[in-house]
Order: sequence, then structure tokens, then C-alpha cells
Amino acid sequence: MEFLLDPGIWIGLLTLIVLEIVLGIDNLVFIAILADKLPPEQRDKARVIGLSLALLMRLGLLFAISWLVTLTKPLITIFDWTFSGRDLILLLGGLFLLYKAVSELHERMEGHTEVQVTTNVVYASFTAVVAQIVVLDAVFSLDSVITAIGMVDNIYVMMVAMIVAMVVMLVASKPLTRFVNRHPTVIILCLSFLLLIGISLIAEGFGFHIPKGYIYAGIGVAILIEAFNQFSQRNARKHESKIPLRHRTADSILRMMGGKMETISDSAHHAEAQEAFADEERYMIGGVLTLAERSVATIMTPRSQISWININETPEKIREQILSVPHSLFPVCRGSLDKVLSVVRAKEILEVLDDEAQLKTLLKRYRPIFIFEKMKVINAINTLRTSKGSLVLVNDEFGNIQGLISPLDVFEAIAGEFPDADEQLDLIELDDNRWKASGMLDLYQLELVSGLDLVEEDASYISVAGLILDKCNGVVEVGSTLDYQGAHFEVTELEANHIKTVIITIK
Repeated sequence: MEFLLDPGIWIGLLTLIVLEIVLGIDNLVFIAILADKLPPEQRDKARVIGLSLALLMRLGLLFAISWLVTLTKPLITIFDWTFSGRDLILLLGGLFLLYKAVSELHERMEGHTEVQVTTNVVYASFTAVVAQIVVLDAVFSLDSVITAIGMVDNIYVMMVAMIVAMVVMLVASKPLTRFVNRHPTVIILCLSFLLLIGISLIAEGFGFHIPKGYIYAGIGVAILIEAFNQFSQRNARKHESKIPLRHRTADSILRMMGGKMETISDSAHHAEAQEAFADEERYMIGGVLTLAERSVATIMTPRSQISWININETPEKIREQILSVPHSLFPVCRGSLDKVLSVVRAKEILEVLDDEAQLKTLLKRYRPIFIFEKMKVINAINTLRTSKGSLVLVNDEFGNIQGLISPLDVFEAIAGEFPDADEQLDLIELDDNRWKASGMLDLYQLELVSGLDLVEEDASYISVAGLILDKCNGVVEVGSTLDYQGAHFEVTELEANHIKTVIITIK
């Protein structure tokens, strides 16, 4: 019983148990596939019988091969090498493990997957399934036995490891299979152990003794590194789960299409995606994915740019105003924009402009529609749909008009600007990574073009001008600059103390 006090025995036993469990996963999978051919009430019984027969077969094979490796009398001589029966068994076993490990590694690293499709609803007989399980056990037992012989020298340790591993597989076959399938790197690690053990067996066959302690040390360090790897991946998944699913999905799609590069490792994929998808495609996909997080205020036509009709003006002045702009819809107000009476078409108001009675009837027919400026764009789409082509006015919590939106504004948020005849583009590309932008340019549009993260949660600003004023504490002049999130902003034009034009350079 002195061998029980040897720590090397216990280390070898624990390592061998882990390897035997992992090597038995394939056996478990195939037994499960065969057991699925039986009625549900017989599947567990077939699984238990199959694994029990596998244990008996492995123990018998273990005794047979253990006896063969005791044959140390020289049998053949090749060149200067003399081989005994034991040497030949070790050589053949090592070559078998090398072949097994290399073929499995190649298959898994190539990404080949096997898909089992069962369309036959007729259950097989219990005896036939058990017979197939026995044949499979014979095939899968060889690598487990040879691994055991290569790991330890004590046959009792081999037997205990096989029995413990088989009991574990019997008790936890389903969760064990799920765990290994969820962690493919564990399989790769154990196959690497097979390579190491196979090489040591071949070396033993040629007469070069490798102390088992070296193998245990290498396996122990590898297991420790893999434990750190699994722990870090678990923490990464835990951190990622805190991010809303919508944001994770959007970021994944944008990275796939080359719209975002978060790490240096993304650069190769980014370049490939740049070739696969046109800029317009990436822009439109990004626009769609950000609609749910954008407020109406980020896409509306701001108050300062609204063309509205003051009903208190003379018909001649109203007619002149309507004909001077290219718009077809106008808010009609009394004295100020905050006192909206209606939203009417230019053609209709021109027809009744000189008839006060018909004008009043027209204004009563089209009532204005209001939405709150902080409403999400995705939620405002239904309101736009029911407006039947009319403009929808945007107000704040005090009821003051802040802007207006139309279906065209939603389309521009997705596909980019479509300026009217009296408008200019808010963003003009000067050269690579350099743009001339209006101060009113919303940050979401700039994000889609540049790929930068510029929008902060709960920020009080939504435009380039608002960003610059916020970061510069409200003090700017022509020539003022701001470096933020990898972009350089330079104010080039002011108009009535408002930022009109900015040059943006991506570093």
C-alpha cells in the first residue's frame, strides 16, 4: 500500500480520469445517437448497458495489453534498433494515438461538423441497438486503454481511473456532453495531450525513457492556462450580457459590414467587409439599426428652418411667400409658430386665399398633429403613417414647437440627405477622412459616415454645434478647435454667435 503515499500516483490518477472522460465523449455521443432509435422509456437503459459493456471491454483489453507490454525479450532487430514485444506495442500504440489526435485536430480545426438528421419514426429493436453499441465500444476502447498505459505504470491506477471515469459518464452523461460541446477548446486541449502521450510512447518504444513527471507538469500547466482562458471568457460573456441585446446585435452587424473597428484584430475583417459591401449599403444598414435609439429631435427639421404661414398677413404677402419656396406643405399659424392652426398644402391654400369663409373651412379640415421631441423615431413611424402625408409637428414639454418631421426625414435618417432646392448638404466630403459640416449636422449621421462613437447617453446635445459648445464650455470663435473621440473639429464660420460651418478631420 506504499504506492498510495506517492503524490505522482494521485496526480496521474486525476489526470487520467479527466482524459478518460474526454476520450469517452465521442463514445457517449454515438451511444446517444443509437439510443435515440429506441422508444424514450428504453433509452436510459440502453445507455447504461452500453457504457457498462464499454467498461468491461476496456478492463479486459487493459489486462491483455498490460501483459503484452511485459514482454521485454528482443523479437526483431532493424538496423541498430532492437525491439521487444513491449516496444512494438508501445510504438503501435503511440502511432495510433498520433493518428487519432492529428485526424481529430485536423477535423476540428477545419471546422467540419456532423449533422445527424433522423427522419425514421419507426423504433429499432432493443437487442439490435445494444449490439451496435457493443461494436462501437470495441472501436472506442482502444485509444482509452493505450492512453492509460502511456500515462501511468500501475495497472490498478489504470483500472480505478477507467471505473471512476465510466461512473462519472453514467451519472452525468447529458450535462457532460453539453459542457464539452459548449467548450470546444477543452477538446482541442485534450487532443493535444494525446499528441504528447503518443510521442512519449513512441520514444519509449525506441528506448528513450521520458519521466512521467515531465508529462504531468506539461499537462498541469496547460490545464491551468485553459482554466484561466475559460474564466476570462466567462467574465467576458457576463460583461457582454449586461449590454442590451439590441446594442449587441447592432454592433455585431456593423462590424460584420465593416462599419466599426473596435480592435486592431478587426482591421483585416474590416478591409474585407469594405470590399464586400458598398458605402451606401453600410450607411443604410447602420441607419436602420440606430432608429430605435434615436429621438425625433435628431432627425426633425429644426424650428429655425421651418417655413410657416402667418394667417395675419395679407393674402398677397402669403401668396408671395408660398411661391418663393419649393415646399408643398406649410404650417399655418396665427402670429407665431407656437400658435399652429393647421397644416395645409400650398395648392389648396392658394385656391381659397382670397375667400375668407373657404379659408376657415380649409384650416378646420386639416388639424395639426403633434409628437414629443424625445419620442423615439421607431415609435413615431406609426404617427407618420396615420398622418397621410402631412407634416407632424414636434413640441417640447412646455408645448413649444421645436421642429417638424415628415416621412422624408425618416428616409434621410436611413439613406442620407436629400436636400430641397433651397437647402444645401449638411455634410460635404472634402477628401479622405475630411469633411465640411454644418453646425446643425446631427451626430448620428456623422457617426454613420465616420464610424466613430460620438453620441453620449443622456447628452443634452444632438448636433455637431451642440457637441463643440458642450466640450468648449459654451465659448467658441472662428478657429476654435476640439479633439474628441479620434476626430478633430475646427470652427470655420459663425453666424449670429451660432456655429454655422465646421471642418471635421478623422485622425
